[in-house]
Amino acid sequence: MRPNPNSKSYYLDMNQSKLVGYVRRSNAGSEIKVSINLDAFKDCEVYTTSDGQQYVALQISLNALNKVLQGERAVTTISQNNE
Repeated sequence: MRPNPNSKSYYLDMNQSKLVGYVRRSNAGSEIKVSINLDAFKDCEVYTTSDGQQYVALQISLNALNKVLQGERAVTTISQNNE
């Protein structure tokens, strides 16, 4: 089911996403550059796996990343969804 952009909860859900950084192509176009804001990263929620390793789950929109890769967009965001 697609979210309804006219509903109040849609905007509340969008506000639960925390901007952490940006993704862009390198000037040569042969690499993806990832920039993470350290203060924002420190504030991210961490989860621990059964073997004791800790991770931070981040999200990048696949559609937006494809536009960066195709040169249709210069940059896209990296965020953490705080559900």
